[in-house]
Parts: sequence; C-alpha cells; structure tokens
Amino acid sequence: MNMRLPLYLGAITMLLLGFIGGQASDVVAERSDDPTSEVPLEELRVFAEIFGKIKQDYVEDVSDRKLLEGAIQGMLAGLDPHSSYLNQEDYRDLQVGTSGEFGGLGIEVGLENGLVKVIAPIDDTPAARAGLEAGDLIMRIDDKPVKGLGLGESVKLMRGKPGTKIRLTVMREGAEGTLTFEIERAVIQVPSIRSRMLEPGFGYVRISHFQARTADDLAEAIASLTGESDAKLKGLVLDLRNNPGGMLNSAVSVSDAFLGDGLIVYTQGRLEDSRIEFEAGPEELVPGAPIVVLVNGGSASASEIVAGALQDHKRAIIMGSKTFGKGSVQTVIPIDDRRALKLTTARYFTPLGRSIQAQGITPDIAVAQGDLKLRDTGAGASVKEADLVRHLENGSAAGSAVNDGQSKQAVAVEDYQLGEALNVLKGLNLYNHRGAAG
Repeated sequence: MNMRLPLYLGAITMLLLGFIGGQASDVVAERSDDPTSEVPLEELRVFAEIFGKIKQDYVEDVSDRKLLEGAIQGMLAGLDPHSSYLNQEDYRDLQVGTSGEFGGLGIEVGLENGLVKVIAPIDDTPAARAGLEAGDLIMRIDDKPVKGLGLGESVKLMRGKPGTKIRLTVMREGAEGTLTFEIERAVIQVPSIRSRMLEPGFGYVRISHFQARTADDLAEAIASLTGESDAKLKGLVLDLRNNPGGMLNSAVSVSDAFLGDGLIVYTQGRLEDSRIEFEAGPEELVPGAPIVVLVNGGSASASEIVAGALQDHKRAIIMGSKTFGKGSVQTVIPIDDRRALKLTTARYFTPLGRSIQAQGITPDIAVAQGDLKLRDTGAGASVKEADLVRHLENGSAAGSAVNDGQSKQAVAVEDYQLGEALNVLKGLNLYNHRGAAG
C-alpha cells in the first residue's frame, strides 16, 4: 500500500472537519440536544477512505477536483430533485435561461425518433432567414450525426459564439435527398410573451416561461391588445399551459399586473424569521375585465404562483387540468464567477396559505384537452327560411349581418381548451353587463 495514503486520508479528513466544524460550531453550542448538529466523524472518515481508495485503485487516474465535484453533486442530488451543483457550463446555461439571450440559430426544437425536429423557426433569426422550416429533421450538426446525442447535447452544439458558422444537414418531407444549410450564429432574444385577439374585445396572452423582461413584455402586449379594442378589453385569456416556471420576481410582477392589492405569495423556510411576503400594488393592467387562466400538468413553479394568487383573490377563473405541484424555492448561491450552488431553501404558499408543493393548483373548471370535429352538414342538412324559393329579404342594410360563430368555431377547432375559455369569458362579460343594467 502506498505509505502516503494514510497521510492523504488524514489531510482530507481534517480539511472536511475544519470546514464543517467551522460552519456548524455556533449551531452546536446553541442546539447541543439536536443530533443533526453533531459532526459525523465516522462518516467523514469513511468518505476520506473511499476518496483515497478511488485515487489509488481506480482503473484510470482521476483528478481530485473531479472526485470532489462528483461528491458535491451526489450530496445535493440526495436532497431533492431541484437542488444541484452548477459547474461553469450549467451556471452559464442558467444565466442564459433567465436573460432570454444567447448565441444561436433561432429555432425551437424537439426530439422525434432520436432526431432533432424543428418545431418552429423564430421570426427574423438566422434560422428563419436561411430557410429552415417547421417539421425539418436535423440529421447532422456540422459533421456530427444527431442520432443518439439527445436533445440537450444537440442544442449545446447549435449554440455558440455569435458570428461563428454552423452547417446543418436536414431531411424535409417532399424533398429529394437531404438539404444542407450553412448558418451564421447571432444573438438570439427569446420572447416569453405571445399575444393576439381571439375575437373583437377578447384578448389572448401566452407566457411560455418567466424571464427578467416578462412583466415588461406583458404590459406592452396588453397595451397593444387594448388599443385594438377601442381602449377597453372585454376579457383576457392568460395561457400558462406547459410553462415550467422561471424567476420568482417575474411571477410576482405578472400577478401584480392583475391585482389591485393584497398578498401575492409568501415563502417559508426552516427558520422562524424566514417568511418573506410579496404584496400587490394599486395599479392593474385590465381593471374590471374578466380573466381566465389556462393551466395543465406542465404548469409549474412560477406559473402556479400566478394561478394561485389570482384564484385566491377571485380575480380569475382557473381552467384546464391540475398543475405540476412544484412549490419549492431554489436560491442560487454563487461560489465564484464560474460556479454556483442551487439549493432548495423554502416553500411557496398562496395568499390563503395553501402549499403548492406536491399539491399543485386545482382548476375552478376542469377542462381536458381534446379535439373538436365539426360534423359535415352537406347532404341531409336542415332547410332554413333563406333556402325557400321567393323568401322575403331581411330588410336591413346589405352586408350588415355578421357571422359571430365563425371565429369561435375556428378557435375551438384550433385549441379546444382555449375555445372553452373564450366561451367562459363571453358568459362573464354578458353577466357583468346585465348586472350593471339591472
């Protein structure tokens, strides 16, 4: 046996004891009856021994840094699914996700049969300008086959420094052979907000994830929709389906945009004084207009904060299916400028004190996602007055009739849950008008 090994193990043990003892000395003095506050000497000795055995006997030479980082990762992975050690690459990816900017091509992608499928090119990006289309299957990234890489690794290969070039080999339905695209990467800004009018007066806003700019982008979208509605919206659908969450401050700001006052969310950790409350300000973006929030099993974390706050304040009707139930707070603690610790430090609670963790938000109206198929009304359709020979005309100005059901049918066929949300908004709007008149 290597004679330096016992000294090596002793040095590691003393290092660990010094670190843990120094961090926990105050706790031990104040809570000597708490068994969790005792330094686990035997376990640390075992750890040091295993560390040394790996260094000595593993089939290949392995660095101390790699072993210690692996130990840290394992320690955090054993706590909960969301605590983790962020190495340089992971830390950079996290910062990219919250800023919404990165060097890349500008395509939304998914995985299909082991290949990367283009879901949609983002408007006015290198991918869109190069001619990539929705449905394209990426076979190769430069000279590297995509099959077997996985989605995450493929995305990392496509991202890179703005100004650098990449070559994609693509298979497209209807095209003979494969297509090759050489694309120059650029700074891509990923919008978290999409909006449009469903029908005159009824707006739609989708939030795909919560970034630093989400609240500002929401205000711009609402202002644009309001302008299209003669300065007043009759109702709004806020779509949070498949929104995995994001920044807590962003979720609070979005909730605040629809609430005039009151508690939005609070967090509670282990310590008695760890409760942090977030309150709404007096201004609302759509005061008085009915709101329907769409959620599903993919709505998590920040999405659940918004849905829970609006539900508890009875400011919106929550529709869809039960949310994911991710109600824990992760704090990113930088170790240095390259690495960080993402640690679960608290739980989220709605204004009425409901814990989101492992429970989720239950919709006020459960609506499963489905497909709406319109029946063929060709042969055998019922005869109407307008079909009779020599029927009397309406008598009003020509062209005054409006097919109000056409746009509603289009929305329902495109997205059944969205169609139902629009129906609820119309009912609420009608009820509010009748209540005001009565």
